[in-house]
Amino acid sequence: MKTILIDTSLLVECAQHKIDIHTELTRILDFSFTVGILDRTLDELETIINRGGKEGAAAKLAKTILMTKRVTIYPTSGGHTDYLLLQRANLETIVATVDRDLKARLKKKGQPVIVIRAKKMLELVGA
Repeated sequence: MKTILIDTSLLVECAQHKIDIHTELTRILDFSFTVGILDRTLDELETIINRGGKEGAAAKLAKTILMTKRVTIYPTSGGHTDYLLLQRANLETIVATVDRDLKARLKKKGQPVIVIRAKKMLELVGA
């Protein structure tokens, strides 16, 4: 069973464009998986919520969805979230992000990445 680690950027974008992450992941992946986030992702969501505005509202919705779905929260020892995601990416862990820099570094590492296409669906790239 593989793990899908979702980055803060993808969570907020999915909330803004009303994309159901779990339904889309089931549609694009033909293997069993669990969904997870890093504890730092929750911290980033809190920071965005406190900023307010449309992005803050989307982050609040994303956090609410995370709390109602079965999502594993992985503890970390601190550090930059993108670096931690890059470290955890391997054959059994796929990162879902819309962060351009993180996507490029994951592709350079030879890792598949889950991204948003056409602001309405997810796609697995590089598999």
